[in-house]
Amino acid sequence: MRNFKLTIEYNGANFSGWQKQDGKRTVQGQIEEALKTVTGEDVTLNGSGRTDKGVHALGQVASVILESPITVEGLKRALNNILPEDVFVKKVEVADDNFHARFSAKRKTYQYVVQVGGDRSAVKNTTLTYFPYAVDLKKMEDAAALLIGKHNFKGFCSSGTTVKDFEREIFALSIKKRGRIFTFEVTGNGFLYNMVRIIVGTLLDVGREKLSLQDVKDALELGKRECAGQTMAACGLYLKKVEYLSEPN
Repeated sequence: MRNFKLTIEYNGANFSGWQKQDGKRTVQGQIEEALKTVTGEDVTLNGSGRTDKGVHALGQVASVILESPITVEGLKRALNNILPEDVFVKKVEVADDNFHARFSAKRKTYQYVVQVGGDRSAVKNTTLTYFPYAVDLKKMEDAAALLIGKHNFKGFCSSGTTVKDFEREIFALSIKKRGRIFTFEVTGNGFLYNMVRIIVGTLLDVGREKLSLQDVKDALELGKRECAGQTMAACGLYLKKVEYLSEPN
């Protein structure tokens, strides 16, 4: 019996999120079905975290325990021969027995891609978000700097969450501009429900002068959702990378 670590890429446009749900097409469900076809085993695939409907991944990580003697190369090849075109297993490794994709994770990096102004694309509408207003990059960078560090991010969390601890640490938050495309990248030790999408919405609202730096400070200090910006659409969000203290052999 071996513990496998899978690094997975997927386009979330036609999935109801990562987590398996009865009667719905999910990433976890698709991969578990493929694993059963390849190994004959009914297994549970543990993801590093859930992604919502429409959210993509460039480096989602999952772990699964298998009894099959299949090689890592054979498992990767067999899964990719079965999986649909919007899911791809980028890497398969054998991990330590105590490795768990979710509980062993230490840092996650998300990207959010926005087209600011110009003509809206009907082709790219599932892979980025269109924002019609002009923005000031410097003002957004100033607001981003306020979010770096350890804070109570209750004001950047959507209702419906079940967590009681809202403290998270942001290690890095950058904004890169290429033409009309803005790419926001944020790395942290964990994220609340819709936290990245709200952070991006807040920065964009600061950039268009709908919000001020004081509003961002109030959202952090008062923990009030109404002080922060809008929740951006799922289609622009990508789980880019998950990092662990000890990587598999």
